[in-house]
Amino acid sequence: MSISLTWLVTGASRGIGFNIVQQLLRSPDNVVIAACRNLKSAQALMALELAPDTSGKLYLVQMDVTDETSISSAKNEVETMLGEAGLDYLINNAGVAVRNDTPATLAPKDLTATIIANVAGPALVTRAFIPLIARSNRKVIANISTAMASIGVDYGGEHSSYSISKAALNMLTYKQSKEWPDLIPFVVDPGWVKTDMGGSNATLEPHESAAGIIQVVSSATASNAGCFIDYKGEMVPW
Repeated sequence: MSISLTWLVTGASRGIGFNIVQQLLRSPDNVVIAACRNLKSAQALMALELAPDTSGKLYLVQMDVTDETSISSAKNEVETMLGEAGLDYLINNAGVAVRNDTPATLAPKDLTATIIANVAGPALVTRAFIPLIARSNRKVIANISTAMASIGVDYGGEHSSYSISKAALNMLTYKQSKEWPDLIPFVVDPGWVKTDMGGSNATLEPHESAAGIIQVVSSATASNAGCFIDYKGEMVPW
């Protein structure tokens, strides 16, 4: 008999997060907890439960990653859902890109909002769910970043707030790997994806990025802790 694998995906109502959930549910071995800020507007996510290719188990939970009370409530709800089981995989996918700015046009309020969502959010979510992750067999934490956060990959001055926030997320992930050496936190670059955030000129369809992310995350080992890896499984320069 196969053993179920448990997944929590934040920012699951659309884009990459939605596609990750959709693909995970095609395996009967997966128990998937899909988290989003507002369940009332997540009709597509709700419909996955009855989709013909869904064979895994889907749970939905409302969680605003910028709100500690919401995170705590979601953690308690997930703990009840899982019972004695741990959380094998946490994918911190929720994030924002306020606007395309540069160092010359950067607005402090936009930078602050972006850092709260893209850095504080994954930090608080991970911290809240550590007890569940620690009692799992896999103990994997994947923080979704971007190659635009890499100094080694030159994207110029555009998307400054977003890039700065994701560079901070990369450092957070490295620090998590030192704080919790028994866990496997690492950073994933999903590629340039055709989503609301990535735009229509992007080179990847959401399902392509999601498939790569799932492969990278599900095959992660202790050697990946604190690393920056893209959706193809290749190392990204810091």
